[in-house]
Amino acid sequence: MMIAVGKIKFLRRRGATLLAVALMLLSGEVSAERIKDLASIGGVRENQLIGYGLVVGLQGTGDGKDVSFTGQSLKSILSSLGVTTNPYDDFDLAQSAGRPLELDNVAAVIVTAEIPAFAKPGQRVDVNVSALGVAESLRGGRLIMTRLKGIDGQTYAVAQGAMTVTGINEEVAGTSLQIGVPTSGRIPRGAIIEREVETPFNSSEYLVFNVHSKNFGTADAITSAINSEYGEGVAFSLDGVSVAVNAPRDSSQRVKFVSMIENIDVDPSEPSARIVVNSRTGTVVINKNVKVQAAAVSHGSLSVRIQTLNTVSQPEPFSDGTTVEIQNAGIAVESDESAVLFEPGVDLKEVVSAVNAAGASTSSLIAILEALKTAGSLHADLMVM
Repeated sequence: MMIAVGKIKFLRRRGATLLAVALMLLSGEVSAERIKDLASIGGVRENQLIGYGLVVGLQGTGDGKDVSFTGQSLKSILSSLGVTTNPYDDFDLAQSAGRPLELDNVAAVIVTAEIPAFAKPGQRVDVNVSALGVAESLRGGRLIMTRLKGIDGQTYAVAQGAMTVTGINEEVAGTSLQIGVPTSGRIPRGAIIEREVETPFNSSEYLVFNVHSKNFGTADAITSAINSEYGEGVAFSLDGVSVAVNAPRDSSQRVKFVSMIENIDVDPSEPSARIVVNSRTGTVVINKNVKVQAAAVSHGSLSVRIQTLNTVSQPEPFSDGTTVEIQNAGIAVESDESAVLFEPGVDLKEVVSAVNAAGASTSSLIAILEALKTAGSLHADLMVM
């Protein structure tokens, strides 16, 4: 059967399957967008923190005596609180002395958090807590005071509080049930910021706006829009990502100036042709700038199906025969073949229409796109996730 779609001629044979793929079609004119949606200010960002701590109060689902550093950490904390623990550092020695440490209700954890830009001491942020040892669940536990440090080794926040764990892990009479991840949880507003992260926002000579996606056209459009609003020379492009802007020295005026700049409308440059394929979920995203040159694609698949049906042969009544099992096998071979002819200048919609008409699967579509890219007929960035 011959199907003609625009500049594409499609030859389809019997047996093709339907295309199982989600496509996001980006078409139409590029609309104006605010600068705040296209770029961010350099140095104004979140900062990651990390810490090591203990979760206590578990219902026998902690590390136990299988993790030595859990016991060492607990000893250190108790000693700092003036509590004397057994003098043995090794669990085997402690157990032989009749004074073993019981750590079934304690778990060693890694604590992480992110401080937003301009966060001040006394404000609170959420923290994530993940088991580090062999703990089975953190449900019902409580994180004790934990220092959260930045990349420079300085303490920027202190975390503590009751855990919120959504995962469940139960085992009864040899049957186990696990929902979610019980060894990881959160503490909403569980960390108090103790130190402010310095930013160059108030001290730098220029404010630098960094475009989210490298694009010389968009950087130039932002520069032109700012200069058109506030005068020539206020903004100048540094490269395809960064735009520097002369800003007032006074901090309050600088904040107001940035708020006005962020709301300026800009016509961004069209992005480069790109195709993103997620082979795990079968999602394919193709922007409207994708085009192909003249090409012919032939894609065929072979399916072999073997069915086995076991039967029993019974002897005739009053005969000397015996009952015998018989194995019957049936083999079916199916072949699906399709050919797609692309003429020069084919755009996104025509490509999608042809592939849908072909009834190709997601894996077949990926193979076709990769083959077109290799052959030089597809002028687009192909990203397979």
